[in-house]
Amino acid sequence: MSDSPASAGFPRRRLLTGTAGLALLLAGCTSGGSGAAAEETTAAQEDRLTAQVPVQEAVVAAYDAALAADPALGGTVPDLPGQAREQLERLRAAAPGATASSSSVPPGPPAGTDVRAWLRDQVSAAATAHAAACVEASGAGAALLGSLAAGLRGHAAALA
Repeated sequence: MSDSPASAGFPRRRLLTGTAGLALLLAGCTSGGSGAAAEETTAAQEDRLTAQVPVQEAVVAAYDAALAADPALGGTVPDLPGQAREQLERLRAAAPGATASSSSVPPGPPAGTDVRAWLRDQVSAAATAHAAACVEASGAGAALLGSLAAGLRGHAAALA
């Protein structure tokens, strides 16, 4: 029998192709806004990214402080500090107006605390901040912030 449920009616592939074509058509029709509006959006996007640079700087500083407090920690998560630095560089590249800041750098883990747990808390807080900023961003900025948030969630899981 050649009349299977999959071949009866409107094929899914044709529906998806039509939907994608319609989305492209709509995007083409609505993307021609004024130059001033596009510049305003770009400036707001850069501001959102710039605001997240100190958050990521704090993550890098937290790794440095944690490794200074517990050098053995570096052997258990050797790639994470370098990844945090790479994330910071990507963020700085996307926010060219950003300058180095020391205002949000954590002082280091308090004496007698679990350094790994302290670091995990710092990383989790930064992931939450990036995720919140991602919701307000768009396009490449949203993708970058979402990537940073997801990456830091992976760091937090590795530190658990």
